[in-house]
Amino acid sequence: MPIPLVHSIASWFLKKRVHQMELFMKYPGEVQQELLERLLAKAKDTEIGKRHGFNSITNYATFAERVPLTDYTETQEHIERSRRGENNILWPTPIKWFAQSSGTTSARSKYIPVSPESLEDCHYAASKDLLCMYLNNNPDSQLFSGKGLRLGGSKKLYEDKGTVYGDLSAILIDNMPFWAEFSSTPNNDVSLLSDWEIKMQAIVDETIQQKVTSLAGVPSWMLVLLNNVLETTGKENLFEVWPHLEVYFHGGVNFAPYVDQYKKILPKNDFKYYEIYNASEGFFAIQDLNHSKELLLMLDYGIFYEFIPMDTYGTSEEKIIPLSEVELHQNYAIVITTNAGLWRYKIGDTVRFTSISPYRIKVSGRTKHHINVFGEELIIENAEDALRKASQLTKCEIKDYTAAPIFMEGKEKGAHEWIIEFKNPPGDLKVFNHHLDIALQQVNSDYEAKRFNNTTLNAPKIHAARPGLFYDWLKAKDKLGGQHKVPRLSNSRALLEELLHINS
Repeated sequence: MPIPLVHSIASWFLKKRVHQMELFMKYPGEVQQELLERLLAKAKDTEIGKRHGFNSITNYATFAERVPLTDYTETQEHIERSRRGENNILWPTPIKWFAQSSGTTSARSKYIPVSPESLEDCHYAASKDLLCMYLNNNPDSQLFSGKGLRLGGSKKLYEDKGTVYGDLSAILIDNMPFWAEFSSTPNNDVSLLSDWEIKMQAIVDETIQQKVTSLAGVPSWMLVLLNNVLETTGKENLFEVWPHLEVYFHGGVNFAPYVDQYKKILPKNDFKYYEIYNASEGFFAIQDLNHSKELLLMLDYGIFYEFIPMDTYGTSEEKIIPLSEVELHQNYAIVITTNAGLWRYKIGDTVRFTSISPYRIKVSGRTKHHINVFGEELIIENAEDALRKASQLTKCEIKDYTAAPIFMEGKEKGAHEWIIEFKNPPGDLKVFNHHLDIALQQVNSDYEAKRFNNTTLNAPKIHAARPGLFYDWLKAKDKLGGQHKVPRLSNSRALLEELLHINS
């Protein structure tokens, strides 16, 4: 397709879409209420709809009163029945696809339903919106003069019990419209290779021959790929391989720990980074401005949002609030109701609102991935801000890390124990430890209070991981590539002990 024609089509779609986005930014409450009403009307004759009387729910208060909060464990039985081919349980449209995902500390897989509506109205709609936002902010872009290098999951699709499961990226690729496949590299056969290490080299071999203008994928795994590209080609930076490269669309993990490493291999001040926030359960938010660290919450993708303030999460005082009641800079767990049949479903992520007109967020972590053994409430966002400060002060680079508590024993105070894999290690690990401790106190007042005069917490304890430790751990768990990642923080020592055992 000629480039001018592509830009004309994109411009037409953009003008139409901008008007729709302006509506949900101006009238967020009304848009979300109408969406909830449509979801309830659509599913009123399903098994779950009849159980909770969807046909007589007319407002949010009744919805919240009748429909209980759920997580995967409580929804699993319904999902398994759907996977066996039963219809009209959680959602009226027959569901053929299930996105397979799993926690990195458990071998048990989750199978998240992906309905035709969620494919079209959420995942694919978001992909088009992302491109349109980028083109709107960068009218001189030559994005469509080349191809987008996509780095998805490492699994093929598998048929089982009459339905199909696999990585969400594999489902998206398998159902991708022709125009999207035409503008992407590597080809679908390479993208869906199961063996991550074979796939990695195949992607390198194919893409270095292409005119690549954009990158898309999880930062940790994309960095592995890009370093392989440089190693294979013998080039110093990526612009020597792909001179027309202009933007990297990233998501899946916090980008902050990787920024400096990307800037080294992409040494241009005008190179763009665009963040997205998506998961197997849906596509939630998109960076809509150049050089922003905030994500616009997308309110018309078939997802109704609720939030649980983290200061009440899991307690007897736990409260659930609609979007209209959120406050700035508070930490919230996300609850979603979707056009794939997830009803008041806790996805396990936490966010902070940086703006409420329009609603913009930053992803702050996971409900289960934090350390709060001593009342310090250390979340991933705190950890990664502090690690970056310590790295800058000691001129080192971090590849991976995890941390867990050292529990009090007798008269011994507690502490946090870290195992960190450095790309470039600090000259003195004790100095790095000192800077990390100070930075953690600066970004988290609860941690600072516990560290004051060693009241409750002693200084952190840090181990330097051998090269490749985290990669080897993921490989042993069959979790290379895609959305798989190392849990960063935990109240349990199980993962830390496992890594320390193999750190030799």
